[in-house]
Amino acid sequence: MTLDELRQLLLPENLALLEEPGSDDPADFAMRFQGRKDIPARAIAEQIACRRKAVKKLPMLSLHGLLYTSLALEQASGEAAAAYKASIMNGERAIDLTGGLGVDTIFFSKVFCGVVYCERDPVLAELAVYNFCKLDSANVEMQHGESLSMLHSFPDNRFDWIFVDPARRESGRRSVGLAAASPDVTAAHDLLLSKAPRVMIKASPALEPSGLMADLPSLSEIRVVSVDGECRESLLLLERGGPNDHGVLRTAVLLSKDGTVEHATSGTGTEERVVSQQVQTYFYEPDAAVIRAGLAGKLALDLGLSFVNGSVDYLTADVLIADFPGRVFRVIAVERYRPKTFRDFLRWHDISGAALQRRDFPLKPEEIRRKFRLRESDSRYLFFTRDCDGEPVCIYGVKAAAGGAALSAQARNAAPGC
Repeated sequence: MTLDELRQLLLPENLALLEEPGSDDPADFAMRFQGRKDIPARAIAEQIACRRKAVKKLPMLSLHGLLYTSLALEQASGEAAAAYKASIMNGERAIDLTGGLGVDTIFFSKVFCGVVYCERDPVLAELAVYNFCKLDSANVEMQHGESLSMLHSFPDNRFDWIFVDPARRESGRRSVGLAAASPDVTAAHDLLLSKAPRVMIKASPALEPSGLMADLPSLSEIRVVSVDGECRESLLLLERGGPNDHGVLRTAVLLSKDGTVEHATSGTGTEERVVSQQVQTYFYEPDAAVIRAGLAGKLALDLGLSFVNGSVDYLTADVLIADFPGRVFRVIAVERYRPKTFRDFLRWHDISGAALQRRDFPLKPEEIRRKFRLRESDSRYLFFTRDCDGEPVCIYGVKAAAGGAALSAQARNAAPGC
């Protein structure tokens, strides 16, 4: 959407078209108004499509008739993640250096007396003005321009918190590293901490935690956040004065769809990994946030679990932990993977379809599915990995329920020991 299209869209008669009965199909709307020069048909069709998506991603905010752009909505925080970020911040003043659609700013405005919203894109900046007015966010100050240049204009210690979500997609290419994003928070490290004692950087969940201290010497904590089992973002918390004597704390935070914190695990990521001699009655796959934070070892230590092998974050035990932060399966059978005999294993267990997952295994799931002609299934699960000897192995399981039966004698006999 261009700035001219947005300004045309903001005319009352065009906004009214969004509210007309039947205006819920972008393709139908674009077809009905094709060729009309007096209305921004493309921009309105985009809004109709975005509003459909916003109902799921922004269930409460979407009730207020906000405006979006497709890319900004895709990149914006969901409500659960935005509310969580606001919950761990406090003080009088904050600044959002990369305002975008304004979702994070909206939630910050609920906990700070004043929030400065910065955005370099003129379309998003003008669109955000409209949205903040719709939400009566009177304590938000708008700033349009390059964020670090604007930050220079504020006196030192002006803010209690700085929030920045560097753009990881520049010139059509997506990056994970901090130095390649915009703004470059590694180069701006000292500037950020001169304006506020605490900084929160939203980073890609794929960002590798190790080595960050070299780029961000004041890094005190890394929080990896998942929502309803999907890893959404890594939050890098900087504190003036640097980390404590124990180094950088890592925390995995599991949120429900409504933003409730269902589980949190904290550690250093250096915990010892105890490997089981065999796959036991239950098979545990930690939540993606736990794995991404490198805290499967801490989780195993806390819950008395062992690793299936030394290379991946699959866990096992003879006890059922009903509230485990992740997925739990009751093991039916374990089979050393040998291509010539694996078909016999599938026939023996009457497996013609299964959900497949693979970690540290030579074949990809699509190769396995094609090789053995396996259909999809949501009731049977095959995990391809390695055993404690490093040999390729397949673990066949079903989702566990409280009070589930123990591993059968037949399965125990089939399971390789170490």
